Amino acid sequence: MNPFANRAASLSGPAHDALPVIPNDSSDLPHVSVGLYVETGGAIVIDTVSGATRTVLVADFSILPVGVRRVRATGTTASGIHALVLS
Repeated sequence: MNPFANRAASLSGPAHDALPVIPNDSSDLPHVSVGLYVETGGAIVIDTVSGATRTVLVADFSILPVGVRRVRATGTTASGIHALVLS
């Protein structure tokens, strides 16, 4: 049984998938994320959905609940990054 079958995607609900992220300075993520999951902590340089570029320090096994359109390679030291997406 699929509990998501009859539910509309919602920002307040769980993500539909966790896609691996390869940081890139010039390309956006294939899908805007509703958050990031990070396995190994460090710095993450992101472009948010509002258009700002931010550097965020995260610990191992962190969830960063912010809309992200790009994870930049320059300045990003965290690894095992996954984009939490609705589509």
